[in-house]
Amino acid sequence: MPIATALVPTWRSARMPNMTAAALPDARVHPRRFLRALYDRAVQRALPAHNLAAWLPAPPARGRTVVVGAGKAGGAMAAAFDAMWPASAPLSGLVITRYDHVPPAYRAKPGRIEVVEASHPVPDAAGRAAAARIAALVRGLTADDLVVALVSGGASALLSLPADGLTLEDKQAVNKALLASGAAIDEMNCVRKHLSAIKGGRLAAACAPARLVTLLISDVPGDEPAVIGSGPTVPDPTTCADALAICRRYGIALPPAALAGLESGAFETPKPGAAVFAGHEVHMTATPQQSLEAAAELARAAGIDAHVLSDQIEGESREVGKVHAALARAVARRGTPFAKPCVLLSGGETTVTVRPRTAPDARPGRGGRAGEFLLGCAIALQREPGVHVLAADTDGIDGIEANAGALVGPNTLARAAAQGLKPAEFLDRNDAYSFFAALGDLVVPGPTFTNVNDFRALLVL
Repeated sequence: MPIATALVPTWRSARMPNMTAAALPDARVHPRRFLRALYDRAVQRALPAHNLAAWLPAPPARGRTVVVGAGKAGGAMAAAFDAMWPASAPLSGLVITRYDHVPPAYRAKPGRIEVVEASHPVPDAAGRAAAARIAALVRGLTADDLVVALVSGGASALLSLPADGLTLEDKQAVNKALLASGAAIDEMNCVRKHLSAIKGGRLAAACAPARLVTLLISDVPGDEPAVIGSGPTVPDPTTCADALAICRRYGIALPPAALAGLESGAFETPKPGAAVFAGHEVHMTATPQQSLEAAAELARAAGIDAHVLSDQIEGESREVGKVHAALARAVARRGTPFAKPCVLLSGGETTVTVRPRTAPDARPGRGGRAGEFLLGCAIALQREPGVHVLAADTDGIDGIEANAGALVGPNTLARAAAQGLKPAEFLDRNDAYSFFAALGDLVVPGPTFTNVNDFRALLVL
């Protein structure tokens, strides 16, 4: 049936940043509100305003302090850093974030660090121009100067400065192909950094001989600095040969200049042990595990046992959904491996392989990792009583739509059947957004101004 998505009903709840266990909705009475409160707590734990202070370096005695960076949390990181940096200490810089991801207060009253908006997940001219400006800002610095790099997930697309001989259109084409291929985030970023003039440690090389401090918000499984935002300021252990092998593995067509640069090794990145990284400090200010633990702590305080399965789950989103459903059903039916009531939490970064359209006039699917996970999970749960699920991206955006994710409950499939919606058909065309929009089950918090990747919570009552 046709689905109108311009004014779809959407499940929302007020933000609860200071939620206490006493004020937490009763999980048995309001399972959706309970799950949303856990998501909000996970997001709150990762906000730059709550975690940057411990990692601020001392201002230089004589030189300048220049702040650069990129990512979905870039605007909030810039605002937090600016607020915490001494008013008497000189400060300037430029950070790139996604469109509409500048915190309202900083947009209304900009500070000492300029914030530029650009496109994500596919780079655009605004990101390219801003990346070129960042490269220019750090040239000519001295050993008396300090550069602080604020890097979070999304920097790979936002900080887009093509390698010599490549065009923005080349980068866009490769990026789109990678996003649709099902490649893991470390594989995608290996290719991205080797086709870049600024990522993969090259920004650090441009900063030398200035002192360099990198502050990171992790959005990748394993919290590897070289993978976060394609590691613009850290050593890159991967090679051109690795990037070429990944492109061949997933059938990524490379522009001639990109192929030549990878095959010849001309696009090689600075490696561990290179002199440009001497004295460089790298600090992880927020991680997926910390956010999952914050959500678990809140649930336990409310009397619901919580189990963090892993913060490093990868794989095809729909298949990960099936595995989570099988675990939830085992808990619900046999009380193993956990006793109910409980909530199962997980994070990481799953992938979506976009299926080819079978008809020339078929509409492209709408949806991201969280929605696809939920569709696979809902089908596999088979209307299991007492199981409620929320999956959402902690940046507030699932893919390219306006929702962070959605919710599934015991009546999801029944309500879908009443509307003539066949979940398997939506899954086949990667169209989870349209499915959950029709049910009014989208979770739409808006941009959260941080990013520690996937958040999944399965409540078993």
